[in-house]
Amino acid sequence: MKNVVVCLMPGAKFDRSTGGLFGAARRLNARVTAVIPGPAEDDAVASIAEQADTVILADVADLSEYQPERTLAVLQSVCEPLQPDVVLLAGDTYSQELTPRLAGRLGGSSIGDAQGLMFEGENLRVTRSVYGGKAMAVVELRRSPAVVWVRARSFDPEPPRETPGTVETRAVDLSESAGRHINATEIIERHVETTGDVRLEDATVIVSGGRGLGGPEPFEELKRLASTMGAQMAASRAACDAGWVPPHWQVGQTGKKVAPELYLAVALSGASQHLMGIADAKVIAAINTDEDAPIFRHCQFGIVEDYRNVGGSLREKLASLLS
Repeated sequence: MKNVVVCLMPGAKFDRSTGGLFGAARRLNARVTAVIPGPAEDDAVASIAEQADTVILADVADLSEYQPERTLAVLQSVCEPLQPDVVLLAGDTYSQELTPRLAGRLGGSSIGDAQGLMFEGENLRVTRSVYGGKAMAVVELRRSPAVVWVRARSFDPEPPRETPGTVETRAVDLSESAGRHINATEIIERHVETTGDVRLEDATVIVSGGRGLGGPEPFEELKRLASTMGAQMAASRAACDAGWVPPHWQVGQTGKKVAPELYLAVALSGASQHLMGIADAKVIAAINTDEDAPIFRHCQFGIVEDYRNVGGSLREKLASLLS
């Protein structure tokens, strides 16, 4: 049986994205081992144990939060004796940073943004989008282990296993990690932007604005619409670069990749880079004055109209339906 290791980050939590990561691992019909560097909450460990055959808690001092070299050294130390065929990481910034480095340490190969995984003989084949989401490519990784970060919510979570996996604590002494430069980089300050109750990647409904809104003031109207819908706010790169909205709202190839049940694009043309970030949305609806805007070729519902003429009435109608 193949051996798949799922590497999480310090302070790991079990959310829908994490559930999807284990969903990807379990679809490979392999033995699944979860590795958590540093401490984690008991309820998160219990939920992870319902998805994995074994959970390894790496007992290492001073790793309550992510530190690049220390986290990398811990993952290497735990993964090496396991000799995995595949190592999976999530699509967050930290995991994307560590994926190629971990592959180098383990003597394997790496790739990112996986949307499909399957074995072809002894090798892992990864399906991912290319050319700004205009095509799909299948890449075969021929050097083991295959170290891959997975696009958030590309895989649905699997139901809990009938029998939870075993949980073990493994001491890791980084002082013996000669040559690993575990203190080369240290995060000395963290600033966390307020993102609301739900992460954009986990939102089920998203209202997104583009450059066509013309400035920061119209986003306030969109916020009221989003509040009525119980939605999270997002924006195109152009709106974020202009300073109209916070950077963490950005969706697209260079922003966040989302997979909501409904994505409402307002005054957003639908450039290929943005469409790549919403490719996994179940339903896309659009409001735009340009009937030739690319977004209309990719949405299920569309209105060719100025958002100012429909936004208020749409909010009032939704409010009456939801009251």
